[in-house]
Amino acid sequence: MEPPNSGYPKLGKMLVPKNFKYTDVLQRGRPQHGKWDSFQRRHPPMTVEHWAKIFSPFDALDGFDERIAEKEVVYACRTELSPDDQAELDRRLDILRNLTYNSRMARENRVMVRVISFVPCTDENHFAFRIAAGKYETTAGMVLRVEPDSLRLRTENGDRNILFCDLREIQSEAGIFNRAWAET
Repeated sequence: MEPPNSGYPKLGKMLVPKNFKYTDVLQRGRPQHGKWDSFQRRHPPMTVEHWAKIFSPFDALDGFDERIAEKEVVYACRTELSPDDQAELDRRLDILRNLTYNSRMARENRVMVRVISFVPCTDENHFAFRIAAGKYETTAGMVLRVEPDSLRLRTENGDRNILFCDLREIQSEAGIFNRAWAET
């Protein structure tokens, strides 16, 4: 909305003060350069791809993409093992306990396993956190020790304790669970 009798000349839709120093520059508009102009040769126009490359790393909201990705994770409720599955899991834990009862035995035997365990949701803003849901993850590593309430594994990312109540399955490619172990 233009004020009445403002006394300012108009340049397009813009009001310009009478004593504005650069009125002549504004009236000339954007400079136009010919194809063989010296300025054009030194400063060629950027392509759209180059402009996109310059501005693509710009992220106005830090962490926004990560937060959106966290919401896309599908969580499930913890499943209870059947008595037969629980007995098999206990048998496998007992075998691992006997193979790694001290650190020397753990180093000698180097028992490599793949464990499927329940990991609860840690995002307090997610609905799954309130209903104690989580997801099942597979972790591979060397068994360091079977403690009274957890299985200690050495993985690529460091040592990890997995509680017995979170265990769902233990697998070994070496076939240590298929052998007939002597009852002691």
